[in-house]
Amino acid sequence: MTRTIGLFALVAALILGTGFLQSWNSALIILNMGLVSAIMALGVNLQWGLAGLFNVGVMGFVAVGGLAVVLVSMAPVPEAFAAGGPRVIGALAFGVAVVVAAVLAWKKLGKGLRGWAVAAITVAGFFAYRALLDPAVDAIEAVNPAATGYLGGLGLPVLLAWPIGGVMAAGVAWAIGKTALGLRSDYLAIATLGIAEIIIAVLKNEDWLARGVKNVIGLPRPVPYEIDLQADPGFAETASSLGLDATTASTLAVKLGYSLLFTAVLVVLLVLAQLALKSPWGRMMRAIRDNETAAEAMGKDVTRRHLQIFVLGCALCGMAGAMMTTLDGQLTPGTYQPLRYTFLIWVMVIVGGSGNNLGAVLGGFLIWFLWVQVEPMGQFVMNLITSGMAEGSAIKAHLQDSVQHMRLLTMGVILLLVLRFAPRGLLPEK
Repeated sequence: MTRTIGLFALVAALILGTGFLQSWNSALIILNMGLVSAIMALGVNLQWGLAGLFNVGVMGFVAVGGLAVVLVSMAPVPEAFAAGGPRVIGALAFGVAVVVAAVLAWKKLGKGLRGWAVAAITVAGFFAYRALLDPAVDAIEAVNPAATGYLGGLGLPVLLAWPIGGVMAAGVAWAIGKTALGLRSDYLAIATLGIAEIIIAVLKNEDWLARGVKNVIGLPRPVPYEIDLQADPGFAETASSLGLDATTASTLAVKLGYSLLFTAVLVVLLVLAQLALKSPWGRMMRAIRDNETAAEAMGKDVTRRHLQIFVLGCALCGMAGAMMTTLDGQLTPGTYQPLRYTFLIWVMVIVGGSGNNLGAVLGGFLIWFLWVQVEPMGQFVMNLITSGMAEGSAIKAHLQDSVQHMRLLTMGVILLLVLRFAPRGLLPEK
């Protein structure tokens, strides 16, 4: 407990130090993204730390959560829906029917016929599906393509998008898990990575869904806009009494509002994760993780339990993705990269301590802080190292221009040091 309190106090001191030494705006940005990253790390920790599932498709489920914000909170585009909405829905339903028919043919027909039947159904179904979908998509994307060109959303409060993002990610995870969880861990990793790339490719290319690489901007907020706070005389008076101008105070107030919302979500999820960890279900999951053969001998359905934990972990990642997109105020599919949304989350879990929920949260805050602050720190160190070099030196210019790569170097060094001196993480599982 002393170690846990000490490490969390260290992280709090680092964030507070950023506020005092740099700006409180930077400190709150780090805090908010640290809260979101901690939720992502908590989801991966459920899968890996509790069940031993190696999911390297985190990026895809985070992106599904981001898509949920658009589909739930953006205003609908009636003209686009009238142009091709019903036809798109019909085409998607037809596609699902083709998949179901292929599955039934595989199950019902004999070995000599089912291969040919499935091939015939899928090939014919694909061409028919495209014939239904493509004209409808073209009609939707032709409706004011500079501003909309997509169906829009449901116009609901944006806070509803957070749990719905978790549900959507859980649905995708269920479909993946039904087919991939029977694979060995290395094949599961390859499958989840490939499916994540497919999800990102769909978001980038299907403009009718969320404008693709054109991005969806102006997403609704669960907190006030800065300009509305600045126009409020009471707020301006309060800011003046604190020695702040209205512009700075409004920026800090909005970010602090996000911090309170994200903290409430993280606390609820952390409490639920701790209760699950200490429950009979949690003990069963750890027993399956440690020895699947022995667990099966005791009558446990290992594949079903793996599916449960896989869906739960992905749901947390989807919820975190929805929260992050809400914070950004826009959906930008081109920014979803495995380095940021898979590798870095895994570093958080490993450094914090897999199997320990508090360790995953600690890793989320600590690694995100370092990810943000390593570049300015590296700039200072590089300027210090090159201070004695002549002006115009090619080596000096190269070193100063390469500071951004300090992030990757630092993450690798931290990971190696933790694996060498604390292989179970900073807060190891009990």
